[in-house]
Formats: sequence, C-alpha cells, structure tokens
Amino acid sequence: MNNLIRERKGMLILSLLVILLPMGLGLFLWNQLPDQVPIHFGLNGQADNYAGKAFVVFGLPLLMAALQVLLLVVTMADPKGKNIAAKPFGLLLWICPLVSLFCGTMTYAKALALPVDINLVGGLFLGLMFLVVGNYLPKCKQTYTVGIRLPWTLADEDNWAYTHRLAGKVWTIGGLVILALTFLRLPALQFVVILVLVLIPTAASFLYARRRETK
Repeated sequence: MNNLIRERKGMLILSLLVILLPMGLGLFLWNQLPDQVPIHFGLNGQADNYAGKAFVVFGLPLLMAALQVLLLVVTMADPKGKNIAAKPFGLLLWICPLVSLFCGTMTYAKALALPVDINLVGGLFLGLMFLVVGNYLPKCKQTYTVGIRLPWTLADEDNWAYTHRLAGKVWTIGGLVILALTFLRLPALQFVVILVLVLIPTAASFLYARRRETK
C-alpha cells in the first residue's frame, strides 16, 4: 500500500489541488457572490438552505480536503491494504475532488443566478458515478476501506467476491436507470433507485452468508 502511495504521490497532490479549486474560484467571484449562498436544493431545483459566503468559499473545500486526507490515512492503516489495486485506489482518490469541484461549481452558478438546471446536472453526475463505480466494484479485493464493507463480506472472501460481482452489475444498470430518470425529469424516483441499489447487495450478501452457514 505504501508503495502504491509513493507511486501516486504526484496524483495525491493534484487531487488536493483540485479539491481546493472551488476556493480559488470563490475568491475570484467574491464581490459578485451574495452574503448568503445556497448550499442545498429541493427536488424542484430551488434552494432550500443557505450558508455564509466565507464558509462556502473557504470552509467547504477545506472540509473536503480534510476528508481526503482522512481517507488516505485510514487506507494506509488498513491491515489488508496490500489488496488495494491501483485502479480502485485511483477511483477512491478522485471521488472527493470530483464532488468538491461539482458542488462548488454548481453552488456558485446558482448563487449568481446562472441558468443552470441543478436536477439535470446533478442527475447526470450521480448516474455516471454509479456507472463508473459499478465497473470497478468487481475488481476490488477484500479490504477494510475500499468496497462494500459488511460483516459478511469482511468475514468471507467468497462472500466478498460474490457481493461485489453482483453489486457491479446492479450499480451499472442502476446508473443507466438514474440517467434515464434524469432526462425524464423524475428526480424523486432517483432516490428510490439509490435505496434499491444499496439494499440489493446488502440483502444478497446476508442471504449468501446464511446459505453458507447451513451447508
């Protein structure tokens, strides 16, 4: 694991810089931003929660950077860290930067009253995330930090492999469904799909473990 981190040192630094990009953009737009900036939006795409400009510009990117560092520290401490392959680690490395960049850009756009359809852009982002993660899940070997960490998957490597193969297929299909619902303008159903995508691998892993116990 440490060798993988040393090999990706430049990528680690780049990921932190990308996380902090919204801070630079916020400073550039500082005088144009309102004192209260929208940070949450309802299903109708309208803002329903606000935060101070300083917190949005400085606090949110710094929180995401702290989360990135925490994820790295936890991953380094993983007793099974040697099982983390380069591609899943790269995906893990870029989740926080992409979320920070997406949220920062959308927040500033809405604060400046730009004609951005938050539901459309957010749905596309979410659907693509599930598609990408779904393709990587079957490649994840058993670890305590990367993958679907359930009591049954962590206790049994066969359960881990079965659950991740199934979840990879389900999440890939789910990503396509979320994209379709995005274009159909059905954001409420997207939350139902996400719940299903979480429940199916969890239930399948539990049932697989029960079957193994009865043999």
